[in-house]
Amino acid sequence: MSTERIGIFGGTFDPPHLGHLILASEAQAQLELTRLLWVLTPLPPHKLDYLITPLAHRLKMLRLAIQGDPCFELSRVEIDRSGPHYSVDTVQLIRDEHPKAEIIYLMGGDSLHNLATWHHPADIVSACHEIGVMRRPGDSIDLTALEAALPGITSKIRFVDTPLLEISSREIRRRAAAGLPIRYYLPPDVYAYIQESRIYRQ
Repeated sequence: MSTERIGIFGGTFDPPHLGHLILASEAQAQLELTRLLWVLTPLPPHKLDYLITPLAHRLKMLRLAIQGDPCFELSRVEIDRSGPHYSVDTVQLIRDEHPKAEIIYLMGGDSLHNLATWHHPADIVSACHEIGVMRRPGDSIDLTALEAALPGITSKIRFVDTPLLEISSREIRRRAAAGLPIRYYLPPDVYAYIQESRIYRQ
């Protein structure tokens, strides 16, 4: 039996949109992930000054967004424990839950650039079997400098080639608040929920 490969895809998902689903699907296929865990973060430490939609709404939207893909699963690893929610703790908890699996932490190229500034970044690198980096077309990353800051990281990085997607949760929230169209940025069920709950209307 082959080793299970579990991807970790974290975020506030406020709201989860088609860009998230495309990135997750590309990561799942290119990294040959058995399962992809969507880790919904209640309140990220780096977003304490941001206004974030209540967790219950984001949880409902994320369930609706991923319900059609058998490889996608919602993880409550951060929801069911008190904060602050640091990635290093999340990765270790998931690794403890699945000791025989390979754990692949997913992040964007921007996050990789800043990884050395995260909470206990060396421990994140150590806890992961691989780090899947969703790289935009034309994005370049200085792995020499990153290796100097976090020895051993280069051998764990796997790049995921992704299309250039100019879709962001922030822009969707702005458009919704202004009464502008958002329908085709979102999975249909998520769009219907936003329209019904009016969560992004001013």
